[in-house]
Amino acid sequence: MAEMDTSSGGGHKKGPGVKKGKKLSTRIDLTPMVDLGFLLITFFMFTTTLAKPKTMEINMPYKDENLKEEEKNKLKASVALTVLLSKNHRVYYYEGIGDDPNMAPDLKITGFKSKDGIRDAIIAKKKMVEGMKRSGALGPKDEATVLIKPDTTSTYSDLVNMLDEMNINDIKVYAIIDISDIEQGFIRETEAASGQ
Repeated sequence: MAEMDTSSGGGHKKGPGVKKGKKLSTRIDLTPMVDLGFLLITFFMFTTTLAKPKTMEINMPYKDENLKEEEKNKLKASVALTVLLSKNHRVYYYEGIGDDPNMAPDLKITGFKSKDGIRDAIIAKKKMVEGMKRSGALGPKDEATVLIKPDTTSTYSDLVNMLDEMNINDIKVYAIIDISDIEQGFIRETEAASGQ
């Protein structure tokens, strides 16, 4: 609390021969301000530890030392689903990796809708891979893999929505890859054929 020393009396003159009293300065006690400072420091330290930034967990690929270098990066076409993000929130997808430029993949169009959207395609691919693992056509370490390829006309929100789909559908192996010129050609051909 601030203390004021007012012991010098009032400001009335009592007569012509009375001397003025000595003017004393105001004394301020800063002890409560130190307490307030420590309270504010502890408050801000506590609130900053509660406000941790939210990050997305990314599963890194399994490292097998026995594999040769060319086999490490090889992806089986039977487990792959390639997703092409395009303009107006359109999503193109096809089975496999589309590595043959002479043979166009069976490109399908969907979006981020609740029925017959990209989620249904991911679930179907995941079930197909699980069925192939049960029948012995795939190994136990093979997982459904989604290759996400955003076009230059796609939006950032589409990419975020696609990453959310990976998390919702528990897709453990996925990658964001640059779209190729061949795939951009596939999109243009499909849009021209459908008149969009």
